[in-house]
Amino acid sequence: QVQLVESGGGLVQAGGSLRLSCAASGRTFSSYAVGYFRQAPGKEREFVAAISWSGGSTLYGDSVKGRFTISRDNAKNTVYLQMTSLKPEDTAVYYCAAGPYGVVVETLGYDYWGQGTQVTVSS
Repeated sequence: QVQLVESGGGLVQAGGSLRLSCAASGRTFSSYAVGYFRQAPGKEREFVAAISWSGGSTLYGDSVKGRFTISRDNAKNTVYLQMTSLKPEDTAVYYCAAGPYGVVVETLGYDYWGQGTQVTVSS
């Protein structure tokens, strides 16, 4: 069993930066891939980024490539999403998720989900 808690969301102006954290409990977390997804009001949940259990493999959604960076510290059971050059269209609730299936973009590829953290980017 893995429990995930996101933090770091907030209100930021366009062009600014935020770092989200996804803290996990559970001994198997270090063997799981972790993904970040986001969901804006009235829209489907969208893949943002994912990282393999070792950190050696990462994947990004097209809309965030070059602006967001995902990383992890398994000693701290934490995954980070560094977001830069934020745009109003990045406004959403951001969720982290963990699963044993590797770096995948589908929500079905993750078994455990956090509660989400709100990110709001003002223009």
